[in-house]
Amino acid sequence: MRQIAIVGSGPAGYYTAEAAQKLWEDDVRVDIFDCLPVPYGLIRTGVAPDHQSIKGVSRRYEATSLSQNVRFIGNVMIGRDISIAELQDLYDAVVLATGAPNDKLPGLPGEEFPNVFGSAAFVGWYNGHPTFANLDPDLSGNTAVVIGNGNVALDVARILAKTREEFAGSDIVTHALESLDASKLEHIVILGRRGPHQIAMTPKELGELAHLERACPRVDPADLPEEGEDALLEPGQRKSVTHLRSFAAIPEAMRVDKPIDLDFDFFASPKAILGDGKVEAVEVERTKLENNRAVGTGETYTIPASLVVICIGYQTSPIEGVPFEENAGRFANDEGRILPGLYCVGWARRGPSGTIGTNRPDGFSVVEKIAEDIGSGAGKAGGDGFEKLAAQRGLNFVEFHDWQKIDEAEVQRAREGAPREKFVAVEEMIAAAGKD
Repeated sequence: MRQIAIVGSGPAGYYTAEAAQKLWEDDVRVDIFDCLPVPYGLIRTGVAPDHQSIKGVSRRYEATSLSQNVRFIGNVMIGRDISIAELQDLYDAVVLATGAPNDKLPGLPGEEFPNVFGSAAFVGWYNGHPTFANLDPDLSGNTAVVIGNGNVALDVARILAKTREEFAGSDIVTHALESLDASKLEHIVILGRRGPHQIAMTPKELGELAHLERACPRVDPADLPEEGEDALLEPGQRKSVTHLRSFAAIPEAMRVDKPIDLDFDFFASPKAILGDGKVEAVEVERTKLENNRAVGTGETYTIPASLVVICIGYQTSPIEGVPFEENAGRFANDEGRILPGLYCVGWARRGPSGTIGTNRPDGFSVVEKIAEDIGSGAGKAGGDGFEKLAAQRGLNFVEFHDWQKIDEAEVQRAREGAPREKFVAVEEMIAAAGKD
């Protein structure tokens, strides 16, 4: 019997478990570990709360968890409760599917000021991640600057711009909803080092900005390339630029009834966050493109700012004893292999790139390598051995049936029109599961 441990219960972890089931059927046992008592990783705490259709993929992961040979083990921190070396003693293969939960920051002067956040922290705040639930951003100022030109930057800008009514049907947590409802923001600026043809924003997310109740997107027509150059773009990118062109064509008369301006500032590279003990402005250098790279022109200007959210990327959390590539922010690996018996998958393997679905072929690929390496298994103790160790250490781990109790409690406590009200403290989750 092959014994597999997967660390991380997000998409990469579940697709890897699914791949193991398909390859070995009943001849494998898979334990999926997570530091939180709740599964699904970024599906729960990373996907925007107003994108509920995307979160529907969790039903597929639920089916995997309810099968006979896959077990969810939550509330277990690798490195604190059990080491990688101990997992390797218990399991034929250990797969790190920990994602990239930490912010990658640019090292700007002033980024340590209050009310300057990385996107992992800010998104975690409005999604109810226990680590960031108490972030408490100050939204009483006039202008927010969002640094980045990807979908996460769009999510942050859209969430900041929405009315309370526009969150109907979402699972945004109440503390964030109330803070956003009291927001005084009138100006949201999205900074991008390069131009419209280089954005990493997808058409669906861009198109949503045209339908906001109190905010209107703005693009400077001078930032747009000649329209004929759009033909050189991939179809999806071309659709995104078409949205930007439509934003640039919105007449000023149509903006009068929209109290929030949502400005795209292209060819703009942030150089410093300015202020006296708190964020007051962002210093920006105008750029130009040379060989598709943003190059500074030496021309600088400042944007007043009371809130800054930096959305330029993520990195994996290092684990003691596991080789790590600091520059890339991921585990050092050769196509998923780290060390004998130790593997990685998803963002922990390749860095924060691709969509949720990208993790499925990644999971199947790493399972093929595991099959080459471990054969029929070495008769290791697997989950039974973990249970003995957990009893010795008094680990209060959570299984999938416990998560179902948490899930039921969150649904029951939802405000009207919302699918759930998440617990934002681990202690509350444990109590809802009926554990000590």
